[in-house]
Amino acid sequence: MANHKVKQTPSLARHLKSRHVQLIALGGTIGTGLFLGAGKAIHLAGPAIIWAYLLTGVMCFLLMRALGELLLSDLSALSFVDFITRYLGQRLGTVAGWIYWLCWITIAMTEITAIGVYMRFWFPALPQWLPGLLFLVLLLGLNLFTVGAFGEVEFWFALIKIIAILALIGTGIFMLSVHFKTSSGHATLTNLMIGGLFPTGIKGFILSFQMVVFSFVGIEMVGLTAAETQQPDRVLPKAINDIPLRIILFYVGALTVMMAIYPWHQLSTAQSPFVQVFENIGIRAAAGIVNFVVLTAAASACNSALYSTGRMLFSLMSSAEHPHMRWLSRLSKNHVPVFALLFSTLVIASAVLLNLWLPDIVFTFISSVATTCFLFIWALIILAHLKYKKTPAARTTHFATPLFPWGDYFVLAFLGFATLVLCLNQATFYALMIALVCIGGLYFWQVWRG
Repeated sequence: MANHKVKQTPSLARHLKSRHVQLIALGGTIGTGLFLGAGKAIHLAGPAIIWAYLLTGVMCFLLMRALGELLLSDLSALSFVDFITRYLGQRLGTVAGWIYWLCWITIAMTEITAIGVYMRFWFPALPQWLPGLLFLVLLLGLNLFTVGAFGEVEFWFALIKIIAILALIGTGIFMLSVHFKTSSGHATLTNLMIGGLFPTGIKGFILSFQMVVFSFVGIEMVGLTAAETQQPDRVLPKAINDIPLRIILFYVGALTVMMAIYPWHQLSTAQSPFVQVFENIGIRAAAGIVNFVVLTAAASACNSALYSTGRMLFSLMSSAEHPHMRWLSRLSKNHVPVFALLFSTLVIASAVLLNLWLPDIVFTFISSVATTCFLFIWALIILAHLKYKKTPAARTTHFATPLFPWGDYFVLAFLGFATLVLCLNQATFYALMIALVCIGGLYFWQVWRG
C-alpha cells in the first residue's frame, strides 16, 4: 500500500504558495466560535477564559509540531493518515481516514445550512436552502479548477477574518486609551479583575473547554496540504511555528480587549461581543458587518471541507484495497481529484434536502458528533508520532518536536481531559457516545472484513 501511494503522490501538483499555507493554517485557528460564541464562553469562565485558550493553544502547538515532524519525515505521503497507517496499522489508518472524511462532510452540511441563515439577515424572503446550494456549487467549481484556486479563495476568506479581529483589537485599544464611556461604564483594564481570577469557580473554567477546544477544530488541516505545497520543508515549519503568536494575538488579544471594554458579566450571551463593541462606538451597521464576517467564515469552512474531503477520499481510494472504487482516485488534467471532489460534494448537498424537513438543532447535533471525532484524530496523530520516534528515521529529523516525549504525553492527557469535559454536558455527552459508536463500528467492520 505504501509503495502504491508513493507513486501516486507526484500526480498532485505543488501549487499552494507560502502565503496560501500561512493563511490556511491561520484560518484553521479562527472560526465562527470567536465571532458568535465568545459571549457564551466568557459567560462560563469570565476572564479565566484567557487561560483556557492559552492552555489549549499550548496543546495545539505541541500537536502541530508532532504532526509537522511526521510530515517532513516523508514528503511523498498524501496526508497524515498515511503516517497513522504506517505506525499504528492498516485498520486504524482506514478508520481514521473515513472518520476524518465524515467529520468534514458533516461540518460542511452544517455550514451550508448556516450560510442560508446568514443570508436571510439581508434577504428574509430567501429560501434557506438556496444560498447554501449556490455557495456549494461555486466553491466546487473553484476547487475543480486547480489547488491554487482553493488556496487563493481560502487566503482571502482568512484575510477578512483577520482584518475583522485586528479592527476589534485596534478599536478596543483606542477605547481603553481614552477611557471610553460605554453603556456599561468605562473601558478600563480593571474590568478584567472583576470577581477575581476564576470568578465562576473551577467548574465554570472547566466547562469552558467544551467551546475552547472546538474553536481549534480544523487546525490539523495543514497536514493535508503537504503534498501540494511549494517548498514544504520551508513553508510548513514556519506555518506551524507561528501558531503560538496567532493564538495570543487573535484569541487572547481579542478576548482581553472585549472584557476590558465591558465588564465580563454584562456581555450578552445572545449577541456577538463584536457587535456590542462596534455598536457602542456609533457603528449602526455593526450587526451587518459581523454577519458578513461570519458568512465568510462559514464559506471558508465549507471551502476547507471540500478540499479536505476530496483529498482524504482520494488518499483512501488510492489504496489497492479498493480496486472497484479506484475511479475515485483519478485526477483531472489540472492534478485535482475531480471524482473524489464530486462524490463528496453530492453527499454534502444532501443537507439541502434534509434542510427542508429537519430543524437546525439536528445539524447542530451532527456537528457536535463530528467535532468530538477530531479528538480521536488528534490522539492518533500523537500515538503515530510516538511510534515514529522509536524508528531509526527519527534520528535524522530536522524538525524535532520540543519537550519530547513529555509534550506528547501532555497532549494525550489534555485530550483525555477534554473528553471527560464532554461528559459534563448532556448534549455533548450524547454526541460523544454517538461518535464513539461510529468509531467503534468502523473499526469492527475492518476487523470483520479481515
